[in-house]
Amino acid sequence: MACFMILVVIALIIYLGITLGNDRKYYIVSLGIIACTMLPFFMVFEDRKPQARELIIIAVLSAIGVAGRAAFFMLPQFKPVVAIVIISAVCFGAEAGFLVGAMTGFVSNFFFAQGPWTPWQMFSFGIIGFIAGILFKKGKLQKRKISLCIYGGLSTFFIYGFLLDTATWLIFPYSNMTLEGIIPIYLSGIPFNIVHAIATVFFLAVISKPMIEKLDRIKEKYGLIES
Repeated sequence: MACFMILVVIALIIYLGITLGNDRKYYIVSLGIIACTMLPFFMVFEDRKPQARELIIIAVLSAIGVAGRAAFFMLPQFKPVVAIVIISAVCFGAEAGFLVGAMTGFVSNFFFAQGPWTPWQMFSFGIIGFIAGILFKKGKLQKRKISLCIYGGLSTFFIYGFLLDTATWLIFPYSNMTLEGIIPIYLSGIPFNIVHAIATVFFLAVISKPMIEKLDRIKEKYGLIES
């Protein structure tokens, strides 16, 4: 259900926002993404109601992501958001990782400016967290620094970079909707994607170990969401 909501329904919402909303209904699209994100997140709790402290930790992680993005506003693309999203996913699960990523993208853009790119950023941040949570659960991603840094750098460059470059191609009217038109957009985005990937690796190298240790301690002490 989580995969269906995130990979199919949310992608469809973004597509309808482009085609039917002419990329001008981005608030509605963003709220739709949040709603679709919260459903699989709450399904994690199965038959029990989520406790306030379980929701608070997700809210706090989203707030840290927003604050981290705002704190480095003067450095284009050098942001800790993806690192925080990945840490959230390996500690609390794929659904929580997507929720933290989507909420961080939405709320932080009240500082950086909302626009038709907001749903794309929400989905890009979220899907990196969702995949990280799945890989961790399957044992393909460990909480070790080197493992997180490799995944963080590759996912930031290839997933976030590719999706946002595609958004640029689809959103802005000056884009040439041909192969010749999209190649320059992807090429021009490479330097920004490299900087963003380096930032993710840097922040994961610095904060992943102490932050994961504290989150695991909190999770064990209060019996929070199982990853």
